[in-house]
Amino acid sequence: MKLLFICTHNRCRSILSEAITNHLADGKIEACSAGSQPSGAVHPLSIQYLQARGVPVDGLSSQSWDDFQDFNPDAVITVCDSAANESCPLWFGDNVKVHWGLPDPSKLSGTDEEIRDAFFAVMDTIESRVHRLLALDLDTLRGADLERALIAIAEDQ
Repeated sequence: MKLLFICTHNRCRSILSEAITNHLADGKIEACSAGSQPSGAVHPLSIQYLQARGVPVDGLSSQSWDDFQDFNPDAVITVCDSAANESCPLWFGDNVKVHWGLPDPSKLSGTDEEIRDAFFAVMDTIESRVHRLLALDLDTLRGADLERALIAIAEDQ
């Protein structure tokens, strides 16, 4: 199964989702991330907290969704509200599209501990969702059934 996580700037939440999914899926899911207006750089705290949890960060970069025209994901998952409301490129076609809203820990101000806790809370949510996805029969889950399963995973949080 192939997933494309979308966030407008592709610097935090979509990057966390890509990295955690690939780490936990052990090859059962291929995850990538992109943005409609990529910032061009991954937020440094995204890298720091992924590494703190032992999640590989090699190859993570802020990219445009235009770079994934040939990726052909089974599902496109938006993780920020602004991306959920954007018009998707035509090449997304009939791909399943769902929204897994996540708060943006990179925009918080506070103590280092408060910011770390916010990142870890978002990462915990992503991990929980990926574990629930991995518990499904990924070999046969497609189309409307995949869409319903992804929506249910997000709603149960």
